Amino acid sequence: MNIANELANIVGKKYVLTKYEEIVPYVKDASYIEGEKPIAVVIPGNVFEVSKVLKLCYENDVPVYVRGGGTSLTGSSVPEGGIVMSMLRFDKILEVNIKDRYVIAEAGVRVGELNSYLEKYGYMYPPDPASDIAATIGGSINTNAGGVRGAKYGATKEWVLGLEVVLPDGTITQFGEKTLKRSEGYDLTALMIGSEGTLGVVTKATLKIAPLPEREAMFLAFYDSYKRFGDVISTLNERGLIPLTAEFLDEVSMNAVKSYGIPYPDNAKALLIIITSEMSDQVLKAIKETSPIELRTIKDKKEMDDTLKLRKGLYSSLLLERETPEQRVIIGDIVVPPSKISETIEEIYNAAKSIGLKIAVFGHIGDGNVHVNIFAGPNDFDKAKELLLETGMIAVKHEGCVSAEHGIGLEKKELLLKEFAYRNNQINLELMKKIKNVFDPKNILNRGKLIE
Repeated sequence: MNIANELANIVGKKYVLTKYEEIVPYVKDASYIEGEKPIAVVIPGNVFEVSKVLKLCYENDVPVYVRGGGTSLTGSSVPEGGIVMSMLRFDKILEVNIKDRYVIAEAGVRVGELNSYLEKYGYMYPPDPASDIAATIGGSINTNAGGVRGAKYGATKEWVLGLEVVLPDGTITQFGEKTLKRSEGYDLTALMIGSEGTLGVVTKATLKIAPLPEREAMFLAFYDSYKRFGDVISTLNERGLIPLTAEFLDEVSMNAVKSYGIPYPDNAKALLIIITSEMSDQVLKAIKETSPIELRTIKDKKEMDDTLKLRKGLYSSLLLERETPEQRVIIGDIVVPPSKISETIEEIYNAAKSIGLKIAVFGHIGDGNVHVNIFAGPNDFDKAKELLLETGMIAVKHEGCVSAEHGIGLEKKELLLKEFAYRNNQINLELMKKIKNVFDPKNILNRGKLIE
């Protein structure tokens, strides 16, 4: 059987890529991990084509790697042979319902595009990963993505009402409804969120939406040490002051954005970016009590947007901090209780110094999410992997997790096992394997990822 010809019979020859130059871009995602060349890339245009493709692959034991915007930072969408199924033709926003506060969008809609569309209604879809210009709804659901608004709004799982899903054997089903409440046994919708494409293919999502904040104020607080981060978030939390956004940058990260419009005092070693929509006077007072060396207030909408864009584009800015063009910047992703963030960062700095690698640290202080960015040359990858492992276990020892919003993919499989072992929770892995076997007994979806 020629699998490419069979796929062409389903979706049309135009939407099956087999030439080397066509499929090479699909061998990688946004991580440093490179996979194996797939047999073909198939680009279905509707749920029935997805169903037929999966049925064909299931019957012939062909692995399927589903891909959205290719923004995974853990190798979650990297293929190991088989076929790649691109969801980018699923690009329609189907319904906006303001009365019941939901939107229905196909899986290939970009997160940023959805929010641009909702803005004219005065609403937003709160989960907003930094890669929102490219990240898709389907991909963000499969990794339970967070973003800069996580302090107030949480991650993707808080915003998904229902999903249209195609199971590995081609069965089309619906999990969840349009209602805010539902008590009908096991929550299969929640099971799909964060499953990294291993249980089914999400083709459509019903998502909650929230009103855009009417008034916002941004505070830039500069400190002489990152050790003040924990004080700030603890002070805000103790007073019930939950900001819309609470981001932090260390000195290396600050250097990366300085030339793009955020000048800072010479003795500043750390920066907090806090956006609030209510009780801004109390927030301002609370920040002042943590003794920043400089505190700026921004109320102009364009200036706030420009500053937030600098934060979202920080990874690209860090590339300019490389010592040589051959260096890569490997992005880490851990989470700890917010009150433990300062001591966690200190241990990470010590680990990086011991191993001998330069790092930049930034992240979402409001929910304790730390991104450790490792500068690694061609001869440093073993050291970088060692530091990634150590960073993950530092988080676990501080009652955190090895992944906050990037997922497990290929990169963190070993780390996940170490976390389970540390907590004596190996039964969790066995339960996950059993769930995978119920949904996908032939293991065709995203083979080799997450728990294998």
